Amino acid sequence: MSRPTRTFAAAVAATALLLAAACNSASSGGTSKGADSVRGVTDTRIKVGGIVSMTTASGYSKKDTDLGAKARFDRANAEGGVNGRDIEYLGAEDDGQDPARNLAAARKLVQQDKVFAIAPMSSTTFSGADFLQKQRVPTFGWGTLPSFCGPSYIYGFGGCMVPMPGGTISQTWPEGLEQVLGGARGRSVAILANDSDAGKFAIRTYRQSFASAGFEVTFAKPSVPATSVPSDWSAYTKEILRSDGGRAPDAIVSVMQTPYNIGLFTAVKRTGYAGVLTDPTDYDPGLLSKSATRKALDGVHVLLSFQPFEQESAAMTRFRKDIRKAAGEDVPLNMHMMTGYMSADLFLAIAEKAGRKLTVASFQKAADGFTDTGTLVGDRAEPKGQKESFGCGALVQLKDGEYTVSAPFRCYPPIPFK
Repeated sequence: MSRPTRTFAAAVAATALLLAAACNSASSGGTSKGADSVRGVTDTRIKVGGIVSMTTASGYSKKDTDLGAKARFDRANAEGGVNGRDIEYLGAEDDGQDPARNLAAARKLVQQDKVFAIAPMSSTTFSGADFLQKQRVPTFGWGTLPSFCGPSYIYGFGGCMVPMPGGTISQTWPEGLEQVLGGARGRSVAILANDSDAGKFAIRTYRQSFASAGFEVTFAKPSVPATSVPSDWSAYTKEILRSDGGRAPDAIVSVMQTPYNIGLFTAVKRTGYAGVLTDPTDYDPGLLSKSATRKALDGVHVLLSFQPFEQESAAMTRFRKDIRKAAGEDVPLNMHMMTGYMSADLFLAIAEKAGRKLTVASFQKAADGFTDTGTLVGDRAEPKGQKESFGCGALVQLKDGEYTVSAPFRCYPPIPFK
C-alpha cells in the first residue's frame, strides 16, 4: 500500500473511532474519563437528585423528605462514599403535587442535570415513572403508588405497598388494629378514601385486608372529592356512623392526607363517637404546633411502615443523629424525613453491592438477589420489593400531644391480592 493510501486509511479509521466514542458519550450522558459511558458517574462521584411535593394546593408538604435524603447521603460521604465515590446530591425538585411538574422534574434531572439515580421520589403523583423506566434511571421512594410496583428500575424503600394482580397485601394495618381493639372477630370497620384512582384502589385493597383479618367491613367508599377538602362533612359522617346495622362501627379507617383527616375526625368527634380512628398519614410532631390540629388528631392511631421514633434501636439512634447533623439543630422528627432517609439508604446499599465498576447494568445486577436485615423498615429483599411490601410496620397513637406506640413494629405474613 502506498504512503498516501495508508495515510488516508488511518485517517478514516481514526475518524470512525472518534465518531463511535462521541455517539457512545452522547447517548449515555457520560461526562468523565473512566466513566464516560455512564450517566451521572465519574471517577469520584455519583450524581443523585430527588422529586418531592414541597408545596401543594392544600398546604400539605413533604419538604422534610429532602432533609432526610441529605442526612443519609451526608453520612455516606463522611464514611468514604460508595466504593470510593462521593454522592453529589443535587437536592429535590418541587413538583407541587402536579402531574405535569412531576414529569418535567424527571426530565430535567435526567436530561439536563444528568443524574445516575433519583432518590427520593415522594409525591401523590408519579407521572414521570414511564419516562424514568424508559431512560433506565434507578428511582427510589415510598412505594405507595402503582408505579413502584412492577417496573424494573423503580424501587419502594419498604417494597411495593400497592398490591398487584398475582401479588400480596400487607397485613400491618389490620393486624395492628386488632392489637388495639383486643381482637378482630365481631369488630366492624368503615373505610373512607378520596374519589380518585388511588382512592378507589385503596378501598379495593383495604376492604380485602381488613376482611381477611376477621373484621366486618360495613362501609368502604372512595367518595370524598380529591380536589378540595369538604367544608361540610355531615353527609359522610351520617352514613359512616349508621353503617353497622344502624350503629357506629368500632373503627373508622381514613386513607387520606392530613387536611382531610383533620376535617373528618373533627366532625366525627363532634357526634360523640367513641370508637377508634386511624389513618396512614399523621405521624408528624410539626402538626402539633396548632391547637386545633392537635385536638382533631388526638387519640388517632397512625399506621407506619417503619420503626416508630419512640421505639429504641441502634438504627433509630443513628437516624436521629444523622438528621440532627444535617439540620444543624435538634428538629422534631417526622415520617417525611424517614421517607427521604430510607429511599437514600436502599439506593446506597444496592450501589455498594454493585462494586467499583458502577453502571446501570451492574446496579440492576446487584439489585437482583439483594437482601439485608435489621433496617428501619425490616428485612429487605429485591426484586421481591418490586412486587410486594416487606410486610413490616407499627401503629402509634397521638395522646395529649405526644405519640406512643400502640402496636409495636413487627413483620406480618401477607395475604394474596384478589
